Amino acid sequence: MPAANVRDVAALAGVSVGTVSNVLTGTKRVSPATERRVLDAIESLGFVRNDAARQLRVGHSSTVGFIVLDVANPFFTDVASGAEEELAPARRPLLLADGRESAERQLSYLELFEEQRVSGLLITPVGDLRARLERVRSRGIPVVLVDHHDDAWPFPSVSVDDRRGGELAMGHLLDTGSRRPAYLSGPSAIPQMHARWQGAQAAAAARGVAAPLLLELDSTNAAAGRAGARRLLDLPAASRPDAVFAANDLIALGVLQALTLAGVRVPDDIALVGYDDIAFAETAAIPLTSVRQPAAEMGRAAAGLLLGALDGSTPDADDTQPAAGATATEAAPPRIRFDPELIARASTAR
Repeated sequence: MPAANVRDVAALAGVSVGTVSNVLTGTKRVSPATERRVLDAIESLGFVRNDAARQLRVGHSSTVGFIVLDVANPFFTDVASGAEEELAPARRPLLLADGRESAERQLSYLELFEEQRVSGLLITPVGDLRARLERVRSRGIPVVLVDHHDDAWPFPSVSVDDRRGGELAMGHLLDTGSRRPAYLSGPSAIPQMHARWQGAQAAAAARGVAAPLLLELDSTNAAAGRAGARRLLDLPAASRPDAVFAANDLIALGVLQALTLAGVRVPDDIALVGYDDIAFAETAAIPLTSVRQPAAEMGRAAAGLLLGALDGSTPDADDTQPAAGATATEAAPPRIRFDPELIARASTAR
């Protein structure tokens, strides 16, 4: 039998094709009784909406694309979960793409999302993608930056004050007795890494301590953390750090593993702080002190900004402050910044 279409559903429910469309898209309210008749007709006929045909008709899909920095990092999956939660009531499915910390890979996904005619784009950019994102926006696809703050980029954004987060992490290490700290950074192409380093330097300067040792890693995963720890352990004993601030929790967990295997006691020999406060931080063999970012709240806030752009509304300061600790600038485009929070655990409890 041929597949049922919208006209078949409308005829069986005794309503117009437009009413069926309103029920399917949620664009206009219909009475509960009418909606029930339409849904019953859909179930009876086994109707499946042809989104491809709708996309051809209106020129874009209802899908929102999200290019995350690294899908292997639970922080970004939590951000994506928050975004999906915000988008679902608006019937906008989220299509997740893994940028793998690569500008080239992100560019390939930008091409793909344009071809798929996504309705909007969320992205945590690597490198200078500003001009490319402006081209995306010029084609009618609104863009919101996630976990990225730069006043020079003319896009709405949601981020955490990473400089402040770096200050909290390094300040905590110094205040608990460390005097030879190190900062294990991810690739310099990731702006958050530099902001956290600036905060770490500021914390050391404020306490009259020499600038921390900076070690840049080639990635932000646990393997990079293990490699970084081995490099620190290869240093002469007199210059070996007594504390490590890792740029994220995955790096920190790799450091913790390498130190433990080498017989180095955490925190007695080397104290350790991570960043993001993913679930694994608290459940590590030695619970990890970390700087918490409100991942799910960030995702919801970013999706809210995108929905506002899609429906043409301009959120004001109250509308763009979804949770305590978040602030929004008054100037367009709207930018939401959350405050980080230090969560102290056993890895720094000397």
